[in-house]
Amino acid sequence: MMSQDVNSFFADSESRDGVRMSFNCWPASRIEAAKLVLPLGVMYTPFKKRESEFVLPYEPVVCRTNNCKAILNSLCNVDYRAKLWSCVICNQRNAFPASYAHASETQMPGELYQESSTVEYSVSSGIKNIPPVFLYVVDTCIEPDELNALKRTLLESLHSLPPNSLCGLITFGKYVYVHEINPLVEKAYAFKGTKEYSSQDLLKLLKLDRQTAAPAPRPAYGVHGPSVPTNKFLKPLSETLSLMEEIFEGIQRDTFEVQTGRRYIRSVGAALSIAVNLLETTHTNVGGRIMSFIGGACTDGLGMIVDDDLRNTIRTHHVIEQGQAKYLKKATKFYEALAMKASKNGHAVDIYTAALDQIGLLEMKSLPSLTGGNLVLADSFESSLFSESLKKVFARDEEGNCPMAFNAVMDVRVSKELRISGCIGPCVSMGVKHPSVADMEIGVGGTTQWKFCSLLPTTTPAIFFDIVPQAPTSAGGQGYIQFVTNYQHINGERRIRVTTIARSYLTSSDDPVIRDWFDQDAAAVLLARLSVFRLEREDAPDVMRWLDRNLIKICQKFSSFTANQPESYLLPQSLEFFPQAVYHLRRSPFLQFFNNSPDETTFYRSILLREDTESGITMIQPYLLEYSSLTGKESTPVSLDATSLKKDTILLMDTFFHVLVYHGADVVYWKNQGFDQLPEYAHLKVFMEAPLEDATEIVSNRFPVPRYVVTEEGASQARFLLSKVNPSITHTQPNYQGEGGAILTDDVSLEVFLQHLRKLVVSSQN
Repeated sequence: MMSQDVNSFFADSESRDGVRMSFNCWPASRIEAAKLVLPLGVMYTPFKKRESEFVLPYEPVVCRTNNCKAILNSLCNVDYRAKLWSCVICNQRNAFPASYAHASETQMPGELYQESSTVEYSVSSGIKNIPPVFLYVVDTCIEPDELNALKRTLLESLHSLPPNSLCGLITFGKYVYVHEINPLVEKAYAFKGTKEYSSQDLLKLLKLDRQTAAPAPRPAYGVHGPSVPTNKFLKPLSETLSLMEEIFEGIQRDTFEVQTGRRYIRSVGAALSIAVNLLETTHTNVGGRIMSFIGGACTDGLGMIVDDDLRNTIRTHHVIEQGQAKYLKKATKFYEALAMKASKNGHAVDIYTAALDQIGLLEMKSLPSLTGGNLVLADSFESSLFSESLKKVFARDEEGNCPMAFNAVMDVRVSKELRISGCIGPCVSMGVKHPSVADMEIGVGGTTQWKFCSLLPTTTPAIFFDIVPQAPTSAGGQGYIQFVTNYQHINGERRIRVTTIARSYLTSSDDPVIRDWFDQDAAAVLLARLSVFRLEREDAPDVMRWLDRNLIKICQKFSSFTANQPESYLLPQSLEFFPQAVYHLRRSPFLQFFNNSPDETTFYRSILLREDTESGITMIQPYLLEYSSLTGKESTPVSLDATSLKKDTILLMDTFFHVLVYHGADVVYWKNQGFDQLPEYAHLKVFMEAPLEDATEIVSNRFPVPRYVVTEEGASQARFLLSKVNPSITHTQPNYQGEGGAILTDDVSLEVFLQHLRKLVVSSQN
């Protein structure tokens, strides 16, 4: 019963506030907090779609303490008779503003209702809304069929953009072309791919006057600059849709001839640099997206990944480890500087790739990672993975809006017992120094504010906290965290979303309440993010050892056992699946390079660092459903284990990146014989169609769209499943007679892993 209550609390907290925490009760001192092994972490989704989406049409009430500025919320103590409220962050008593003169226990403001732990304010009342900017950057060094497919998808996306949005186009091959949106003449300005152009250079060369290129100041609460200017390169879509369609349809393949044995001369870096500088020149601090569509690696000029000689292959993990990746450091430095400039200006950079070879995502990863841009990795622009992913970006919600926000700043405020260690997510630091900043940094630290140039409903940063050395709070008290996210809505409004949460303090880290309220899913995802973040600075074997040490320590902390007696080891229910999740994390593409290119590894890690808890745990430990001919359409969750590979069943595996339907040998035989088409075997048809329908539903509700694989026992694509399951049966057990299939691997099984874990946990030497 207790477990059900705890799990319901976790689910309610996530659906209502977008919050999941590793520890839902906190020790009252830093010494006790250190004994928990894992840091206090929160997975917070600032733009999560909630069941109740009402918006308060007025400014929030802010605490008058200079170092606080927390916002009035439902956890505050309120004296309606005296018209006063006490801030939960700093305990300062504040007077209600004059507009709250009517407030009473029967007429409460919207933010004071008990269920209003998360509220949203619209602070654009009476002020002209700011339209978003969409700048397309299109690679023309691709095959004709690919280019035609890309143009069709881009034309469809034009019709999905908000009518008031500003739209522009840059194309690139050997040269970069900035297209003028002009109904009288088709015109484009050409730039060399080997030369770097500053914002001032573009101002001069594109003949933009300073009035139309004036940057807009960043608005504070309810304060806005002038309306957004337009120019000949960025025009309102409502006025130029048909013209934009003509320009997009007129995109031609790059005309420079490619010699045999050579790659296309592709100026990706120069094109992105010009796009970033163009928006810096014309629309600083106005929400916008630079949407790049790339068909291959940069082979010339700025941000070069590989040269154009096909004899020189693009770098691999082995080449990088040997320090022989010729262009890696220089290209990475170039794209990082570009990403920082884009994030400073408030513009997200999306990367949509379609190529069979690598395109340099490892070097370019900072562009989506620091700006919150979208990242899609496809094999072809003709694939449904690419086209459906782009459609989802602009899919409309019930209110007719695209589910995205721009130019957001998340400010975290904490009560005096807490300190903010840092954040891991698709953001950059705002460099705001504050007494609540912790000495120990985790992720991007040293600040209380982070900037997200783009937010999606699933964008989830991980924020880490620490306890002050001498916490002035006794057991039974509460600590408070408030997230304040100021962002530009897709309709142009400035909005502020405020989430305030409280958790109880306990005297000792040994208190069983801390153990019982441990969220193992959130903890596993937070641990995975910490591991991936450490991989940026440490070697993989060192990170693996760090991960193992932490697992051993946390099991020692919360399990019960007798020293040197492995059979006495007992893990509580709240941590029952945590070691299993770590086992799968160790085998995952986040920590293992085998059979993945550097670009693929970068893609997997980048998505992990931005998705919510549910998606994160699916990436770490995929779930497996079994369909039997005896149960028809009903599926049964089964262990991600080799014993689940049965001949007379169908399996559905979801890894987040892949959705796979696997048919056992007997099912394949039934289908090949056409039994499912016979009236007397109608139940077989229902049984065979059920997993396909469920898989289609999963694919249709996810972004980026996963790869959809339908395979069978013995087929080559069955490797996607075989590489994920626990190898409890291997090729070293030839006489095995039970259910399941043998896995060809040298990896240890989960059972062996747990046996070694038990021995290490109970060992008196640890």
